[in-house]
Amino acid sequence: MMEVLTPTARIQLSEMFLAVFFFHSSEYLLAITFHGRANVTLGSLLISQNYLIAMIFSLVEYLTEVRLFPQLKEHWWISYFGLVMVVVGEIVRKMAIITAGTAFNHMIRTRPDEHHKLVTHGIYRYIRHPGYSGFFICSVGSQIMLCNPVSTIGFAMVVWRFFCQQIPYEEYFLRRFFGLQYDAYARRVHSGVPFVR
Repeated sequence: MMEVLTPTARIQLSEMFLAVFFFHSSEYLLAITFHGRANVTLGSLLISQNYLIAMIFSLVEYLTEVRLFPQLKEHWWISYFGLVMVVVGEIVRKMAIITAGTAFNHMIRTRPDEHHKLVTHGIYRYIRHPGYSGFFICSVGSQIMLCNPVSTIGFAMVVWRFFCQQIPYEEYFLRRFFGLQYDAYARRVHSGVPFVR
């Protein structure tokens, strides 16, 4: 397979696989760091059936376009812009996890625990949901990095729709846990996801 790929394709696919590996392994390791190995499942790798389908579609699009329209993948300024988005998204998300520490969880909490506090410092001072914001930037950036026009639009729409539903659901519980304190915080700080207040 690698013999038929252009040098550009080898670089772009290598960057993609490295980004995916870093994202999932670092999510898992940070979960272990803050919650302990006994409290972390493979769910912290954040690999779902829908995610795998999206990634396979992205790869099929890339391989199809690199064979039929190889010049489409040669727009290096677009690819590098996507790479910068991936790095920025990773930084934002990892800052969110590290800042929140034990308060960050891959599953939405429906019950408070004694250690659960509202985090409003660090990156949370500027973005209410930096974990979601970082994931959104990173996922869309990964497709821009591959110069995948269809997957760029598809990932943006699907991930945005997911967060458009996820944020109100999570905030329902945050308002129950923290009441007026969370209301004041939500009025002051944007969600971090475009068009989701």
